[in-house]
Amino acid sequence: MVLPLHVQPGPSCLLCLMFFLKWLLLFSLQSSSDKESILTILKVLGDLLSVGTDRRMYYMISKGGSEALLQTLVDTARTAPPDYDILLPLFRLLAKVGLRDKKFGQKALELEALDVTLILARKNLCDSQNLLHCLWALRVFASSVTTGAMLGINGAMELIFEILTPYTRKRTRTIRVATEVLAALLKSKSNSRRAVNRGYVASLLRLHQDWHSHDTANTYMLIRRGFLLCLKHIVTLRSGREAFLAAHGMEVLFSTAQSCLEDKSMEPIISKALQILRRCYPKSPLPLVTGSSAYAFLVPGIITSEPPCALTEGDFEDESDEEVDRGSNSEDVKEEDDDLETDVDKLISKPGLDRPEEELKQYEKMCHELSCSFEEPVSKFGDNWNFGEIQCVNHQHIPMAAASRQRCFNKDQEREDTVQASLLRVVKMGRSSMPLASRKGPITNPYSNVQSNSLGRDSSGSKIPNNQASLKEHAWDIDAMFCSRIGAAFSSSARSRETVEVMDKLLETHPKHIPFHDPYLYMDKAKGTSSVVDFKMMAFPDLWGHCPPPSAQSMLERKCGVQRIKILEDVRRLIQPSDVINKVVFSLDEPWPLQDTASNCLRFFSKFESGNLRKAIQVRECEYDLLLNADVNSTQHQQWFYFEVSGMRAAVPYRFNIINCEKPNSQFNYGMQPTLYSVKEALLGRPTWIRTGHEVCYYKNHYYQSAAATGGTSGKCYYSLTFAVTFPHNEDVCYLAYHYPYTYTALMTHLNILEKSINPKQVYFRQDVLCQTLGGNPCPLVTITAMPESNSTDHLEQFRHRPYQVITARVHPGESNASWVMKGALEFLVSGDPVAQLLRENFIFKIIPMLNPDGVINGNHRCSLRGEDLNRQWLCPRAYLQPTVYHAKGLLHYLSSLGLSPVVFCDFHGHSQKKNVFLYGCSIKETLWQAECTVGTSTLLEDVSYRTLPKILDKLAPAFTMSSCSFLVERSRASTARVVVWREIGVSRSYTMESSYCGCNRGPYKGLQFGTRELEEMGAMFCLGLLILELKSASCSHQLLARAAALLNDEEEALDHHLQRCSSSSSSSSSSEADDEPPCMEEIDYSADSSSDQEGGFSELDRRIHESAIYKDEGDEEEEGPRQGREAIP
Repeated sequence: MVLPLHVQPGPSCLLCLMFFLKWLLLFSLQSSSDKESILTILKVLGDLLSVGTDRRMYYMISKGGSEALLQTLVDTARTAPPDYDILLPLFRLLAKVGLRDKKFGQKALELEALDVTLILARKNLCDSQNLLHCLWALRVFASSVTTGAMLGINGAMELIFEILTPYTRKRTRTIRVATEVLAALLKSKSNSRRAVNRGYVASLLRLHQDWHSHDTANTYMLIRRGFLLCLKHIVTLRSGREAFLAAHGMEVLFSTAQSCLEDKSMEPIISKALQILRRCYPKSPLPLVTGSSAYAFLVPGIITSEPPCALTEGDFEDESDEEVDRGSNSEDVKEEDDDLETDVDKLISKPGLDRPEEELKQYEKMCHELSCSFEEPVSKFGDNWNFGEIQCVNHQHIPMAAASRQRCFNKDQEREDTVQASLLRVVKMGRSSMPLASRKGPITNPYSNVQSNSLGRDSSGSKIPNNQASLKEHAWDIDAMFCSRIGAAFSSSARSRETVEVMDKLLETHPKHIPFHDPYLYMDKAKGTSSVVDFKMMAFPDLWGHCPPPSAQSMLERKCGVQRIKILEDVRRLIQPSDVINKVVFSLDEPWPLQDTASNCLRFFSKFESGNLRKAIQVRECEYDLLLNADVNSTQHQQWFYFEVSGMRAAVPYRFNIINCEKPNSQFNYGMQPTLYSVKEALLGRPTWIRTGHEVCYYKNHYYQSAAATGGTSGKCYYSLTFAVTFPHNEDVCYLAYHYPYTYTALMTHLNILEKSINPKQVYFRQDVLCQTLGGNPCPLVTITAMPESNSTDHLEQFRHRPYQVITARVHPGESNASWVMKGALEFLVSGDPVAQLLRENFIFKIIPMLNPDGVINGNHRCSLRGEDLNRQWLCPRAYLQPTVYHAKGLLHYLSSLGLSPVVFCDFHGHSQKKNVFLYGCSIKETLWQAECTVGTSTLLEDVSYRTLPKILDKLAPAFTMSSCSFLVERSRASTARVVVWREIGVSRSYTMESSYCGCNRGPYKGLQFGTRELEEMGAMFCLGLLILELKSASCSHQLLARAAALLNDEEEALDHHLQRCSSSSSSSSSSEADDEPPCMEEIDYSADSSSDQEGGFSELDRRIHESAIYKDEGDEEEEGPRQGREAIP
């Protein structure tokens, strides 16, 4: 091609010229028979393809380059004798091209290149260089499963086993590539079956053992890894696992992993060995009599059939060769774009009323504030409460460290005004009320310095004389009190008096006043709480109460390798069972007592409100397997736990393994710890739930249930939460829980104390019953606002036209953190804080603090007594099936019919897989943009004020983060409260507020786990955010602004930028986090087949091929020095 002199070739011309040159070379290669010409063409092609991007190679493939090279290979190999001067560069070029050609194996099969390459390999078993090149080609051919199966039929595996030898320092590069070829071949199930039938499993184990024992310098780690990779592919078959177990593979690899666990350079070996051990650990059913809950409740809509059958061996073995690992269907599963609602009509439509309009009249009685004349005292839900039973009520307005001193009063005392820190002052002091010490470094366990024989100190540091002697003298209080004294309070009035006497004695000996809590009232309220199995006991922490620790605790630093250590301990239990006790010490399924008080084992108990522990098995002297109860009328949702443990020895680490968890991952892998409450500590003046546990780990175990056993469409895998606890005292009674418990009885107690604490002339506080639950418990509805200034028409008119704010919580029983946030909001709203006063004077708060009382009472994690998720029932609830959701939705419809739709609707939740506190909202445009669906978005009008509240909270609340918020509408969430209230009631600011079970990874609380203080603070901050939202709105009245200025004149500087009418952008990014957590450095893939087993991919093989072109022959000895270094792990 000749270009005119005046034409300067540009980049596109040069590119076209290069592509033309490649086509010309390929054409010449196919038509040429001259050796020199072929070598020249191969060299030019190699040079062209070794520089630049892969675009050149893909172009060559598209123009028939693979076929041309393969045909040249076949033609050259069939000449007598084969010319290796041509074959070697040809093999190198084929390996490069073949990795990038998805149809390379099929092309090789059609052109008979597979047979040719196998023949050449067999002829060159003694020639390392020629054999190495043949193996590279075979490796590329075998990357296609179909082609690999054909190679297996033609004897490729037998050929490879002729190359593989016991430990040697000769021909190691060839042996390494041979293991890679074999691993690629074994991805084919037919080849894996052939390997099992021919006894290759035992051979591979012997080769691995030999190389592992002799390679003490770890020079040939990739060869050892190659053997393990071959075994990993074989054990994906059931027959492969059986052969592996028969060849004592578990013992062999257990020894391998144990020997190199501490050596970080052995990561490739440890990782593969543990994956094989996990896969081959024999699957077994959970040690339970049935997969259903131990509790049953007859409810409408459930047809009882014959009792669930016991689990058998047939219930857990899957019939397929491939094991399916499916995560649970939960709120915490990562949102996928294909779940987004892209139907614009569905997004913008407003469905009609889901019930007859006349039914809405019944909710008039729940809005007494709209018709009350205020001429007589308002009737309250708690009027039948015997206030004389209360001896002392502790009161603290603001649930934060900056709040004022606690005070105590009884019915004979006049209500005192207390000096308290304004919430705005707290914000002004730096967005955080937490003591500075808690943000400077790791916080130790509050119990860690407690000596079992030392004098106690109360929370202020003062000595408590003779408390230890008192504990010893009244040792019966610790045990007998739980079994007979407190438990008897439910059965008879005589024993109830005896219980009160016990409580009197305890309070007299160990006085501790806890804000908004009273043990006597709690006992009284507990009598009216209805449970499925009629609980007779109360848990001491719920009765006695909880005070938050003085400072937050740091997240637990994950010990490197802890997951692997725990997995190996499980394997040791299987192969070395001599020290395994395997004794059932507690079970809800057994009608008789299993625990011998004289035996040397821990004692467990969970038959109390919100308790959840189904079974405890002593594995070793200080190790216990624990199984959680499924939700009532369900076979799933094992996550929440709350149980009593006693009979321990101090300073002895006890290991607990909760073996039937369902979620695929957990914050327990990222710094979260369970919570602990010690009775002895409480009686010593420290009634505190604390984070506890070391060596905390969450991983997939060997338990498995079939679809038949679980009642689902697919089988289920389980996960273990394991942690060690060192208890602070001998013979203590302690409680362990997933998170800080908050019972239904605690709520009812709290509401009644709140009601008695307010000034009824200033604060309108009313309790109504929203409805009765299926279990017969009243679901409370709380109304909070300010009393009208007078009974004048103007003041009553202003009162009845106040806008509404609606807040709900605890639809999921296991999300106890939502109740602590709600507790903070309630206490703040009735407080004397200036912000609370403004909120009451300008809004009416309708609050449903617990939407699922039955689930909370009976220790469920997610469901109601029907075994269904109530937050998936908002579309079409039924009064006789989902009464709390039905009437909550009805109340919202009633307010909407009066033109009083809430300004904000928010449902408080807890989140198990993310950190911080954040909001989920609803946006049509953001949903369509995220789904890359632009149809109609340009003409859609949407009020963007749904982002204002989260932006405000991002600036105010130390635990809140805007970057985790999401405003997408998903199909799978179409029946949740957030979406239904947004779509049907028309509330644009309809939210779910999620609080992490763990803590924060950004902001002032970064690195700290949440305590109840921080959660309560979030509730107060949410209320402050509602006020600022109103002050920023265009509809905000001048009267409110003037009132705000008058009441908060000394706090204006703290919030001057929030009180501006113009909107301001948040400092945080508004995009959702793609991944909440990075994977742990030593986390093991749960799946049987990890991502890519091909070492280094294209670049690694390209590098090794390039080296072989430089070094002509490795000879009889393995290369030394720099070349050996290049064979190390890439």
